[in-house]
Amino acid sequence: MSNQLKTLEIYLEPADNKRLSSLCGPFDENIKQIERRLGVEIAHRDNFFRVTGKLHCAAASVEILKNLYVDTQPVRGEIGEIEPDAVHLAISESNALDQDDNPGVYGKDMVIKTRRGVIKPRNDNQGVYVANILHHDITFGIGPAGTGKTYLAVAAAVDALERQEIRRILLTRPAVEAGEKLGFLPGDLSQKIDPYLRPLYDALFEMLGFERVEKLIEKNIIEVAPLAYMRGRTLNDAFIILDESQNTTAEQMKMFLTRIGFNSKAVITGDITQVDLPRGARSGLRHAIEVLNGVDEISFNFFQSHDVVRHPVVARIVEAYERNDEAERLKRAEKQRAKEAQANQQEANS
Repeated sequence: MSNQLKTLEIYLEPADNKRLSSLCGPFDENIKQIERRLGVEIAHRDNFFRVTGKLHCAAASVEILKNLYVDTQPVRGEIGEIEPDAVHLAISESNALDQDDNPGVYGKDMVIKTRRGVIKPRNDNQGVYVANILHHDITFGIGPAGTGKTYLAVAAAVDALERQEIRRILLTRPAVEAGEKLGFLPGDLSQKIDPYLRPLYDALFEMLGFERVEKLIEKNIIEVAPLAYMRGRTLNDAFIILDESQNTTAEQMKMFLTRIGFNSKAVITGDITQVDLPRGARSGLRHAIEVLNGVDEISFNFFQSHDVVRHPVVARIVEAYERNDEAERLKRAEKQRAKEAQANQQEANS
């Protein structure tokens, strides 16, 4: 069974900047659609593309890129335009979403025991994720909201604490506003960071109860710390959860990963399509996928929209937003082409 990510590299020939621009779409929207739908990470420069993800998804992504690049071949001097709906069709025809290079039996019997009951994975991807958390020192959970990344990580941490395999749980998250400027937040350190860690608290309250969580926090057995305050620490006998890791910088991610001490586990969760960093800043999660691929004791787990396990309407909401995003990309592409055509006309007239 393959738990590690695979990296595939290709050169699209012949190199043509106009064709490559059409393939990638405005602001790389076509590339982002492939990343989001297939759970891969695509890095590219000129005509060189590096695809990282599960083997079948990475291989499918490479074939999709090749086929779409063929579609950009000039016809009567005009470069073939790659529309978002063409990317959607290419992904569907690849059948990559119906494949899985992890046998379903792996992890399906994994259960997490808490005082409030037994938590079982609801699908194969969750089963593999839980098994990887139990068997690896560092586990990455990457995918859209509602796929159980954070909830299962907290459950595994509670289970480890109850069985006295660790001495404390540490919750951390980069304090980056999601499109809002909240300004000054009153209170002590814990109260300032609390709003950012509310999803983790909600899971803890459900599994341990409000009063017990409060007591464990008072005893510092459950610790809340903003990511910026992690520098210089060495965390032994701990279960550390870094949530919303797509909003870390490459430097912050490296700093966090090098804090991990003896008898500790770390789970890093995030969604590479929902980055709230300033424009131009590279996500530490994307960077880690490229740098740490193949490192022993580190596992990567990619979730997709069909793995959503919240209320059934949530999956339909995620899919509806994906369709809307594709429509918006199509509109932007049309505007971009109209703008370029107008500029070319003005240049010709002059």
